[in-house]
Amino acid sequence: MTTLGNRLKELRLEANLSQSEAAKIMDKTLRTYQRYENDEREPGIRAALNLARYYNVSVNYLVGDSDDRKL
Repeated sequence: MTTLGNRLKELRLEANLSQSEAAKIMDKTLRTYQRYENDEREPGIRAALNLARYYNVSVNYLVGDSDDRKL
């Protein structure tokens, strides 16, 4: 099963962003962002929506509920 952390890492790498850059985009600390990618913590709904918008994917794709980026 694909997790939110797996998807975040995949999307971040596709966008050629470092974890630090991704954390700044989210207005989070680096450690908080790392916890998201390591599936140790989940972002709130607003943060998830902002991430989905930034990466131009659906929230369902972001959280691993769908393999269709636009569903």
